[in-house]
Amino acid sequence: MAIATPSRAPFASDPGRSRGRRIPEPASLTRSPFRRDCDRLIHSAAFRRLAYKTQVFVFHEGDHFRTRLTHTLEVTQVARSIARALGLDEDLAEASALGHDLGHPPFGHAGERALDACLAGYGGFDHNAQTLAVVTALERRYAEFNGLNLTWETLEGLVKHNGPLTDRAGRPVARYAARGLPRVIAEYNDAFGLDLWSYPSAEAQAGAIADDIAYDAHDIDDGLRAEMIRIEDLATLPLLDEILREIADRYPHIDPARRAHELIRRLITQMIEDVIAQSRRSIVEVEPDSADDVRQAGRPIIGFSAAMAEADRAIKGFLRPRLYRHNRIMRVMTEAERVVERLFAHYVEAPGDLPAEWQSGFEDLDAAGRARRIADFIAGMTDRFAIEEQARVFGAAPELK
Repeated sequence: MAIATPSRAPFASDPGRSRGRRIPEPASLTRSPFRRDCDRLIHSAAFRRLAYKTQVFVFHEGDHFRTRLTHTLEVTQVARSIARALGLDEDLAEASALGHDLGHPPFGHAGERALDACLAGYGGFDHNAQTLAVVTALERRYAEFNGLNLTWETLEGLVKHNGPLTDRAGRPVARYAARGLPRVIAEYNDAFGLDLWSYPSAEAQAGAIADDIAYDAHDIDDGLRAEMIRIEDLATLPLLDEILREIADRYPHIDPARRAHELIRRLITQMIEDVIAQSRRSIVEVEPDSADDVRQAGRPIIGFSAAMAEADRAIKGFLRPRLYRHNRIMRVMTEAERVVERLFAHYVEAPGDLPAEWQSGFEDLDAAGRARRIADFIAGMTDRFAIEEQARVFGAAPELK
């Protein structure tokens, strides 16, 4: 039986009414503005580098573990599924998903912690702000501008995918309340206002919840593959216990690998279906007639039900000590932090070791500008390149096992 495709929702983002690009460009004859954004993100150097950046496991630990690239592709698939079911613009949802991790440094959150410490006197390091820096300045491919010159809607989604960054008066909120807005976000907002006080589009919200779904499902899969968690232990969690019972009843003699895959695929399906059902309820309550109505709703309209949100928290709470803080992972990540810290300190002392294009104008920068330039260079490294650079600079490769 054919599945009907929903018509475009009235609150979906309309590519024909985009707020445009900071630097005006002629329209494409064959692609919508949001499709063009997707293509620019896919063809960027930063996107390719995600293939060798840590998700949970360092890239060389096994060919079947997720990297930032495979995670991003999985998020993109989930985001498009949600967008399609709700009549949203699939290309904008895809762009939000494709770009959401471009600012992550090598070695995942360990690399981010290290760079944040290195930049403690200069505003710290924030991967969300780094994503904005990548797509607005650090990518240098086009003759007429730095960055990718993405549409306002895609930039908004990348910056605000987790919600507003300020209140209407411009005061930082949530994660930025204590430390203030990262400078790159504040300066770009001054030049090309991103309405930091509002929620993002429904498409960006779909990308954000897709990230949660992919994290839960695929970190469980990687944890099982690495034998850091056992499938029997997952049966203690709400939702997963029910899924595992269903699998056991229907396939009593299934082998462990197939059982794990069946668990993951059913978990993804139930989470997506929950988001679609809950979002439809929220849409009825909010009654948005435009994309701007979504932004001004005062709360997200795309998300989990209360029961699924509780299941999501339980899964993350289960994984935190058993996977993310497992002794094996922590040992590797502690050494990975040292790699980033050593490289940063080395370039501060010997900026002549930076590639030629990164040395241009370096002497004209103040201390903060130099530190940020070095952090930008390191943040763009893959795990593999950082390991090779450690060996080149210090004569020995780190032990990340």
